[in-house]
Amino acid sequence: MTKTPSTPKTPRSAGPQSKPPRSQADRHAAPVLSTRALNRATLDRQLLLRRAPDLSVEGAVSHLVGLQAQNVKPPYFALAARLAEFDPEDLSALLAARDLVRIVTMRSTIHLHTADDALALRPLVQAARDRELHAFRKGLTGVDLGELASLARAAVEEEPRTMKQLREILLPRWPDADPQSLAVAARCSLPLVQVTPRGLWRRSGQVALTTAEHWLGRPSEPVPAPDATVLRYLAAFGPASVKDMQTWAGLTRLREAFERLRPQLRTFRDENGVELFDLPDAPRPDADTPAPARFLPEFDNLLLSHADRTRIVPAEYKGRTWKGNFAYSVFLADGFLAGVWRIEEGAGAAKESVVLTIEPFGTLTRTQRRELTEGADELLSGPMNQAATYDIRFGTVIEH
Repeated sequence: MTKTPSTPKTPRSAGPQSKPPRSQADRHAAPVLSTRALNRATLDRQLLLRRAPDLSVEGAVSHLVGLQAQNVKPPYFALAARLAEFDPEDLSALLAARDLVRIVTMRSTIHLHTADDALALRPLVQAARDRELHAFRKGLTGVDLGELASLARAAVEEEPRTMKQLREILLPRWPDADPQSLAVAARCSLPLVQVTPRGLWRRSGQVALTTAEHWLGRPSEPVPAPDATVLRYLAAFGPASVKDMQTWAGLTRLREAFERLRPQLRTFRDENGVELFDLPDAPRPDADTPAPARFLPEFDNLLLSHADRTRIVPAEYKGRTWKGNFAYSVFLADGFLAGVWRIEEGAGAAKESVVLTIEPFGTLTRTQRRELTEGADELLSGPMNQAATYDIRFGTVIEH
């Protein structure tokens, strides 16, 4: 397992540097970035224009400010798309060593974070978790939330508990409350991590929870100002608007932080005139830079971290990656969302084989089909797949 370097510095942009515009007129005169230019810049920050050859798993998770992790496998596939020579056992080992943890942070969803980020980012988004509780207020009538947090903390720090066990512990104290609301209140009030073996590669167990402080053996950070996280967000997802970051974080009122940082940032506009902020030296590749095909998991943050997702998701494909509560794994062609994919394991005598099916939303070029076939072969022939044999198929084109 490679050592974790410090977060890499972004390479200096080849484009001209200028002082950030200050007046309203200057802001309207800021350079315009096309949708394709934003696409290439975001792919570069996301390690998707080229796989990082020397970045460790922990370094990548830190640079990306976490990975969406509602299910067990998505972080593994997300890193396989971004790191050269990725071995899923490296990620699994970091979870087992408690260097990485699974915890509710941005947008009230489970994310994979470094231990340091788990202790710092959860306090940053705690105000959003407090607001989330308002939706459950009817089921919490008469419940003292401070007492509930104390009881829940004592229970999960005694031993990791499932949500069902938490409900059973809390309900005798508030028998008239809604049991589900009690468990949700504990989840919102406390920084609960999913303990291993949950999340380990091919060895996952049920969800059992304890506090981040107990699991990691150190206290959470004080509630930080958002400024440092704004800069990290731009490094991983920029150029971006204030509303983009608010969408990613699930927070509001971040304009003030961006204004404080304005003197040290560059500004642009998108094709709709929306002001975008960026780090001065961050990479902004040419819009015609080739973008290889990439296979991404369901819930990948690339698709969820901007208010305007057209930099990745063509307007005609909006909403095509979901069906009810089910999210599909997706693939990129020429840098943009182009379809969905799935892996199916064989049954019976064929259980040692797998089939990867590619289902495009529209007609692919011959080059795109070749790139996708090569990418699927690379994915299935490497450590991400342990089946003896595999097959790659193109499904019926899903016309829009």
